[in-house]
Amino acid sequence: MHNDNNIKALRARMTAVDPSLGSTTNIDKWWLLGTSGCHLCDTAEQLLTQFQAVHPLTYQYVDIADFDEELMTTFAHNIPVILTPSKRLDYPFSVMDLQQLYS
Repeated sequence: MHNDNNIKALRARMTAVDPSLGSTTNIDKWWLLGTSGCHLCDTAEQLLTQFQAVHPLTYQYVDIADFDEELMTTFAHNIPVILTPSKRLDYPFSVMDLQQLYS
C-alpha cells in the first residue's frame, strides 16, 4: 500500500484528464481503476461489494482506457488499483486489505 503525497498528485492528474472525477460527488470517493475485459478488475469489484456489506463505502469505477497514453501506462501493469484520497492499493488485495485501507 502506498501512502504519500504522490497519491494526491496522481488523483489531480486524473481529475485534469476527467473533470467529472473532481466533482463533489466523486472527489472523496475511493476510485477503482480498471478496464473492460479485465477479470482481475471484476474480482476487485466483487471484493468491494462484499466489503460494502459491512462498511458504508461508495466508490467510482474508473476505466484507464479513457486516459491519455502516459496516464494509462501508469496503471496498465498494476490494475486493478484502488485510490483513496490519500492511499493507493495495487492488486492483489483481499477484504482484510480493504479493512486496513478503510481504517
